[in-house]
Amino acid sequence: MPKQLPPLAFRVRPVRIDDLLGQDEAKAMLRDFARGNLRSVLLWGPPGSGKTSVASIVERLYPDSFFTIHAVTGGVQEIRKVTGRASQSETKPIVFIDEIHRFNRVQQDALLPFVESGAIILVGATTENPSFAITSPLLSRNQVIVLKALSAAVIEDILRRALAEDAFIISLHRTMSDTCLAAVARSADGDARAALNLLELILTNIDKETIELDDLKGLMERPLYHDRSGENHYDLISAFHKSVRAGDVEASIYWLGRMLEAGEDRLFVLRRMIRIASEDVGMADPNALRMAVSAKEAFTFVGSPEGEIALYETAIYLACAPKSNAVYLAEKRVQKLIQTTGSPGVPLYLRNAPTRLMREIGYGEGYIYAHDDPDGALSLDYMPEGLPRTELYRPGIAGVEKRIREILDARRKAKRTGSGTYRKTPKQ
Repeated sequence: MPKQLPPLAFRVRPVRIDDLLGQDEAKAMLRDFARGNLRSVLLWGPPGSGKTSVASIVERLYPDSFFTIHAVTGGVQEIRKVTGRASQSETKPIVFIDEIHRFNRVQQDALLPFVESGAIILVGATTENPSFAITSPLLSRNQVIVLKALSAAVIEDILRRALAEDAFIISLHRTMSDTCLAAVARSADGDARAALNLLELILTNIDKETIELDDLKGLMERPLYHDRSGENHYDLISAFHKSVRAGDVEASIYWLGRMLEAGEDRLFVLRRMIRIASEDVGMADPNALRMAVSAKEAFTFVGSPEGEIALYETAIYLACAPKSNAVYLAEKRVQKLIQTTGSPGVPLYLRNAPTRLMREIGYGEGYIYAHDDPDGALSLDYMPEGLPRTELYRPGIAGVEKRIREILDARRKAKRTGSGTYRKTPKQ
């Protein structure tokens, strides 16, 4: 390939609105722009979804008013220069800021007055969720245009167009089988830029008139898209958690595999499984927590990749285990009770009395040692003084909690009525 040629993804970038494939929302925005209905927008989508292509079409619509700033190297001073140079233009300057999420809060705040006053039309591009990456004031003054990862079918259409239209590719006099082309489209994982770069790599490195699938070995290894600090990171763990909670074994281990294959931190996944064991399984199967903690110990001891089977084993166990969020709800009830009632005192009979003075005051008086008299001990009120008793823990009917419910129901009835296997507290 001639050294002076830019990458194929750049050479076949869409130049007309109708050339943009698979992004209907972005195309609607571009048609508005073509009619003169300009507004500040944020283009949000994964790598290779077409954000830069959308910006390039805007540039073709308004070549004299379009300015590009890269957030990594540029800043607010560049924006001030742009507004100064474009002040004489009939059209407001359109400022494209690539990777706008790399602007820190101070920079975004400094950008806000230009957008708010209409001094510029902002076109920002980001792979990060604007809800987290963009400040609320700036976000509220922009329309968010969502660009989705492209389907394999759309990417295949883009590849076919490149084969038919790019002069250099045509000059190679090479073709690809349908099976081969489909495989390249699938391997891109929604990233058109990656697919086009791979296509060019294949055509320039395999000296065959017709390239078949077997010829691609060693050229199609591409890691799955995964941002360990961004939205994709949280989307995958959320899908995993919800699948386990619902008891869908296949979905649980699929999402687990997606995370592991993409290079997710194994300890991050293990921490979430420990959380699931407490939050979603709880006392319905107390062994779930032991298993999750054991998986963490096993993986730490064995390491990757052999230790990862412990993660799969635990995910399957958690998905199949009986579910109860009773402990989780109990935690929330306790927190709410404490927040609304403050810090009532500990009853005197529940306080330790290590000194004579404390005993004289009444510390420990009336306390019943549970091992000597379990019925009498349970009849004491162990809640703070003056605090009405509330059923904070309400066990479910699945697994071990069914038996726990029976035990607690009996104890609570005895405490309410003073009957059953528990006697009343003796009168003082």
